[in-house]
Amino acid sequence: MSTNSGKGPIGPQSQSQPPRSCDRVSVVRGDITEQHVDAIVNAANTTLLGGGGVDGAIHRAAGPELLAECRAIGGCNTGDAVITRGYQLPAKNVIHTVGPIWQGGGAGEADLLAGCYRSSLILAAKHGVRTLAFPSISTGAYRYPLEQASQIAMRTVTRHLEADPSIDEVIFVCFNERTRDAYQRALDAELPIR
Repeated sequence: MSTNSGKGPIGPQSQSQPPRSCDRVSVVRGDITEQHVDAIVNAANTTLLGGGGVDGAIHRAAGPELLAECRAIGGCNTGDAVITRGYQLPAKNVIHTVGPIWQGGGAGEADLLAGCYRSSLILAAKHGVRTLAFPSISTGAYRYPLEQASQIAMRTVTRHLEADPSIDEVIFVCFNERTRDAYQRALDAELPIR
């Protein structure tokens, strides 16, 4: 290998390049409320006042201050996102996004779900969030088919990260193996062929 007057190797290895988008995404099985990241994403409802599933778990773990801040915000539209403090969570912030209710696929659900991820990532970058954890949005009570939802999530996140180097890491935190496996397959499908 060539050297540059004893200053080390030259060529592609010595150039500082940002990691590829897929290298900044991982999938784990775990509890999103225990993630030590700059922000976790909450799969909220339009009122932002807590509910079941991930939403309820995040509200319980964060404490009553989160509910008070969400009440002051006054709600969120489907596909959009808002940010609050994390309060008693390890994460500094919570990004709340409202996923679509599955109605068979003909009511714009795919665009709304992609909007959840895009809105969350844009808001994260705007607030200096470098590490972010997502749950599986809309695949619980909102009944979005898991395989389709995971593909939309991965495609949207990896495409966004290609254009936005400000976010260092995105973790998809899945509550069971079935969900984790679906998201891992979706991530593997986004990996470039080497």
